Amino acid sequence: MPEEACVERLLYGGALSMTFPLRLQDLSNVRQVPDHQEAFADPSRDESLIIELLDLKHDVADEASAVWFLEDLAKEQDAEGGMLIEQSGVLEAPRLCYRSMPAVVTSAVGQMAISKGRQGIEAQNIVRVYLANLRLKEVGTDVLIVAYEPVVINPLSESASSVGAGVVAPAEQSGYMPMAEVFKLSVSTFKVHDWNLFNA
Repeated sequence: MPEEACVERLLYGGALSMTFPLRLQDLSNVRQVPDHQEAFADPSRDESLIIELLDLKHDVADEASAVWFLEDLAKEQDAEGGMLIEQSGVLEAPRLCYRSMPAVVTSAVGQMAISKGRQGIEAQNIVRVYLANLRLKEVGTDVLIVAYEPVVINPLSESASSVGAGVVAPAEQSGYMPMAEVFKLSVSTFKVHDWNLFNA
């Protein structure tokens, strides 16, 4: 199987970077993306990768943070029947240090029914959601890296026209890196080049 081309992408004006496949295109070229987010998508597979910078949630425990954010995301998207598939323990990211304080990383994987854009409940797709929370406590920031991978596309979803309705074929069959791998690669290559982004 051909290796999929992955490149280091500069985020937030070059202050951060991560490596992931070229097929994920910058959504800010297509639509408005909020300033605290960077969003990339492969429209042919309806897969997306979102990076979000949020104020640190001091009242959420480190070991529970990824699951907390995953549940929060489900509420925000009016997702139905969310289920947690797995969660990691707390890992330190020694390469991601500010003033010798390493970031704390947790991750969670869930599956939920989500409607696209402004579509209603009758057009929900079954989507696997991979979420990592990188807690940069010294600069008061929770970084979220979220990957969305559709498992089943509803015939009424607007995604059906580009991806096709029904069970989505695994990425490997098309010679693509599966979103679980894209997610791991993105998280493991996350770098901060300029801490001033966080007003540090």
